[in-house]
Amino acid sequence: MMKKFKLSGKRILCLFLVAAMSAVFAGCSGTANSSAGSSAASAADKQIVNIGVTDTLGSLNPLTIDATEINKYATAMMFLPLVELNSKMEFESALADSITTKDNKTFTINISKNATWSDGKPVTADDVAFTILRLCSPIIANATISLSTLAGTGDDGFVAKGATSVSGIKVVDDKTLTFTTKQPMALTTFENSYARYIMTVPKSVLGSVSEDSLAKDEWFNSPSVVDGPYIATSVDVNHYISYKANDKYWKGAPKIAKMNIKIVTASQIYAGLQSGEIDFVQQTMAATPQEDYASIEKLGNVKATYGDPVTTQSLFLNTKTIPDARVRQAIQYAIDRQLLLKNLLNGKGEVDEGFLTSVSPYYDKSLTPTAYDPEKAKSLLKEAGWDSSKTLTFYVNSGDTTFVNGSSVIKEELAQVGIKVDIRTVDLATLMSTASSQKFDLLAVQYTYAPVDPYLDIKWLLGGSGSWTNFGSSEIDSALAKTQETSDISELKKQYLTIDTSVQKNVPMINTYVIRSLGAVNNRLKNATPSVFGSFTNIQNWEIQ
Repeated sequence: MMKKFKLSGKRILCLFLVAAMSAVFAGCSGTANSSAGSSAASAADKQIVNIGVTDTLGSLNPLTIDATEINKYATAMMFLPLVELNSKMEFESALADSITTKDNKTFTINISKNATWSDGKPVTADDVAFTILRLCSPIIANATISLSTLAGTGDDGFVAKGATSVSGIKVVDDKTLTFTTKQPMALTTFENSYARYIMTVPKSVLGSVSEDSLAKDEWFNSPSVVDGPYIATSVDVNHYISYKANDKYWKGAPKIAKMNIKIVTASQIYAGLQSGEIDFVQQTMAATPQEDYASIEKLGNVKATYGDPVTTQSLFLNTKTIPDARVRQAIQYAIDRQLLLKNLLNGKGEVDEGFLTSVSPYYDKSLTPTAYDPEKAKSLLKEAGWDSSKTLTFYVNSGDTTFVNGSSVIKEELAQVGIKVDIRTVDLATLMSTASSQKFDLLAVQYTYAPVDPYLDIKWLLGGSGSWTNFGSSEIDSALAKTQETSDISELKKQYLTIDTSVQKNVPMINTYVIRSLGAVNNRLKNATPSVFGSFTNIQNWEIQ
């Protein structure tokens, strides 16, 4: 899907840890039998860095991950993507030294000559080709990283069962392969939509494993061979991931021996930062409550950093269950987005239409957001013959406490114009499953559309029947196609304006507000800076001061 939502981690304070987890972290193991033992445990705990996140994890398997931010970054600790975005929103090499194209159809991927697996074997083009082939497997059936644009796959992005190759992938030599698409694709789109999410696995280890077994193989929770900086040692998808350093990492052995991703409730972020039980919070991985922002900024042991406004609180409307555009428009008119921004985010963000925010090079401020107008909403509902006895299901991420509060406000606003909704708060994994099955009327999730290229997100979300929204438009399809044929900023700006204007008119999605999220890092860490993109690209250089 090339989806960019929210990330995850593990639990925090000893006070809140369940008994089953208490043995996992030395610093939360209870009172030692002696002062010497206590000192040793405390010293050991100080050598572990804890990344705090607020959503559960789906999988560490690069072949089945749902491409949410937590899955992407948690998995990339072990299996590098081809490229990554840095803090300046520039693509930089990860596993691939370079990706080039002459015709926007055939992309040449050059794997770093220095890239090796932790067992000393080189990472090869065969490894990448094998990984892509398995991502195209109808048996593994990854539903979110669609390779339908790859030559040799069907419209569903899959190859035939048992296929040993796909025509769009050609291995040139040990460190070079080509990826050919069915239609033209801009290099930026290829890098952002595929190269950032294809995480190579070792063919030498997994090549003989059946596709059915690969989809659920526990090997990924404690792999024997990786090409990234860390190796998972213990995993509980609802609470934590523990890692140890890959001392054979080809970019340099990590300076921190142990790393944990801790899943906590949003209300525990502040307390964890204050106590030192959480060392690092990245802006798209933790839904820190807005009411805690000021307190976090005042902490003496922490440096707080606001991210760019790129994470959108997206409200998706299922156009199959809400087929009348007038009803969808009424929902948009009924929501006071500026008031939500003020009261929920203390104004730290913005209200936009569609997929672009003010930090995108293609943003056009001439598109004025739809104003709050409940009387207009009532008029549209009357015109549409809305049945006021009907109740819409409204799914919300339980890990995002700020928007859980906001959804209650939206429920009241909709009730005032004659629309009843039933709010259902679920964890992120359940929310994603619900979205994929389209078993909802309204569904809200924080979604990070990369400002440099929202192409595939738009194509996927507005892809007609079967997409989250079930909404399709020839006007949007045409504009999207044109974005793949040019690198001219003014032309791209024109096409994305066409798309966002159509979204405002047809309302398959409401950009409720855009968040300037807070990140934070403990002062004891060196070379670690929370940013919307690029926080972990050089995690091997993080140090404990």
